[in-house]
Amino acid sequence: MRAELDRLRRRFGGYEPGMMGARQRYAVLCPLVERPDGLHLLFEVRAGGIRQGGEVCFPGGRAEAGETAEQCALRETAEELAIPPETVTLLGRTDFICNHRGFLLQPVIGLVSPAGFDAIRPAEAEVAEVFTVPLDFFRTHPPQRYAYDLIPRMPEDFPYEAVGISRAYPWSSGQVEIPIWQAAGHPVWGMTARIVQELVRE
Repeated sequence: MRAELDRLRRRFGGYEPGMMGARQRYAVLCPLVERPDGLHLLFEVRAGGIRQGGEVCFPGGRAEAGETAEQCALRETAEELAIPPETVTLLGRTDFICNHRGFLLQPVIGLVSPAGFDAIRPAEAEVAEVFTVPLDFFRTHPPQRYAYDLIPRMPEDFPYEAVGISRAYPWSSGQVEIPIWQAAGHPVWGMTARIVQELVRE
């Protein structure tokens, strides 16, 4: 019994909780830039030759072992846009997104200095274009909203009797919201739009 207690203490003592079952951790930077008409959000358009090419997103990617969300977001931003980490003032984190495919996405908010903005050189293999949109645009223009259903589909050989439930068991279902903005000639939608919603929510 003592050995088992010691194992649990080693395993969970000082442990930083994450999402149970998450196979990967990702982080994105939500880059704010100061423009003459106020704060803008900086977006990327993904290059055509990569997964989800042509979609609008924030700079970011998969966290490396031992890397914090902030370190990941700044590293990926430097790799994708050449914005030096020291030119970004971190402002905090939003709520994270738990994706049903088994990953956790942590948005990090940062203010990019004028020098950082001037340093932008998109990595051609990853980024087709960058653009900015006034933050106030998202406050004053509600997105279109759609949703799709998450419907449980159990295998035919699920052992209902062994676990003591009937075939009429009320499995949980759900919905995923898909907000869509048309901004600066680009569709801002999906997880990126969900993050934007969180940024402008009062």
